Amino acid sequence: MPIILWKIIVVHLTTTIGFSCCFRNDVSLEDNQDIPAIAKYFSTKGRYEEVNPYLIEDILAVNRSILQPPSAQCREIHLTAIIRHGTRYPTTKNIKKMRKLYDLVKSNASAEENWLHELQTQWTMWYNEDMDGRLVQKGVNDHKHLAVRLSKLFPSLISEEKLRGGLIKFITSSKHRCVNSTLSFKAGLTELWAIKDKEFDHAVNDALMRFFDKCTRFVQEVDNNPSALTEVDKFKEGPEMRRVQEKIADRLKVQYPTITDDMAEAAFYLCAYEFAIKTVNSPWCRLFDEVDAQVMEYANDLKQFWKRSYGHDINSKSSCILFHDLFSRLDKAADENKSGQQVTEAVTVQVGHAETLLPLLTLLGFFKDSEALTSTNYATQTERSFRTSHMLPYAANLVLVLYDCGGSDLRLQPLLNEKPVAFSGLTGQQASMPLYQDVKEHYRELLHGCDFETECELFKHPAQV
Repeated sequence: MPIILWKIIVVHLTTTIGFSCCFRNDVSLEDNQDIPAIAKYFSTKGRYEEVNPYLIEDILAVNRSILQPPSAQCREIHLTAIIRHGTRYPTTKNIKKMRKLYDLVKSNASAEENWLHELQTQWTMWYNEDMDGRLVQKGVNDHKHLAVRLSKLFPSLISEEKLRGGLIKFITSSKHRCVNSTLSFKAGLTELWAIKDKEFDHAVNDALMRFFDKCTRFVQEVDNNPSALTEVDKFKEGPEMRRVQEKIADRLKVQYPTITDDMAEAAFYLCAYEFAIKTVNSPWCRLFDEVDAQVMEYANDLKQFWKRSYGHDINSKSSCILFHDLFSRLDKAADENKSGQQVTEAVTVQVGHAETLLPLLTLLGFFKDSEALTSTNYATQTERSFRTSHMLPYAANLVLVLYDCGGSDLRLQPLLNEKPVAFSGLTGQQASMPLYQDVKEHYRELLHGCDFETECELFKHPAQV
């Protein structure tokens, strides 16, 4: 497993990113009227603040009351955080779609609304293909602020002493947005503690953080297989999406066939990106009402379900390597603690993608509904737990904290986006902070199997798509 250590002497980021950290609410527009009514439906393009609205008032606020250990003698001995990169620019593929829509609106739209006049005369297509998914300043701050909040929540683990002592490890995907998010997380801590005399390494490890690229069976049977997303295609051609497209065409006063599902998606993304990157309630948002936004969210959830989650078995099994890595770190911390040694890796911070987190959350059994998401059951899925807007905003994070509660009483607490979640199949207190041994028993089959090489070999498995 190749690991490259990077010594950070000079931090060079794209010109859009600065490292002057502001430990305050750095969002310039905080009136509710400046938050699009549809912002809570932005799926994987949503702000972290929509998941935790209290952060709108105070970006460094933490909710300690929900993180109380089961008893006073419990102490944290290890924390692993698997974090999605922060807010980023659109990818080249989406920028091309957005430009196509912008050209159409500028040349063909004829409605006499003020917001349309603004789009046609004042708004310019400022996204360019060189941006291609790179981190923006808001993404820098996403990780700086998350680092400070986690240090407030777990001060005995994320401490200056442990950072200086080399007990906090950083691992990242090789993508710019992930490396720069990792630098930002570290800067959050070094600026918090005014550390200027020391630099801290991180390791680039795509085998762990981009396992989906390395899993041949996933690439062949799902990623490069159009039929794997048949349900998504059917939904895009179905009545709910067609109605959204027609409503957009009506608002712009253009012919119905002009607005394709790609155009509708581009409009939704323009609203989402303008808000996530610049905190602007853009005129693009006027193309959707709440009903439309719910349909657009479902279309994205459907894609994530079938491409990265419960839709196909290999989606979650592709994350076996990260699953085993996580439990090996927990086991090592438990063993060192049991023998009275110092835990040599108090904290592991691993920065990847939505595509890193979702297969692992699926393998662990989180957010599994009784029915699969399909092209035809939109109406009955309004109360679904599988909602990427809640699960996977920018800077989404799965944190697992191992506690020593005395004797052989080790407990494990899972948090998603700084909120407790329950391991499926465990109930009561057992679910929110179960005995570590019970967790291992619950995942026994995966811990003894789920071999990445075996699962990802193409020809030993019948196609399941």
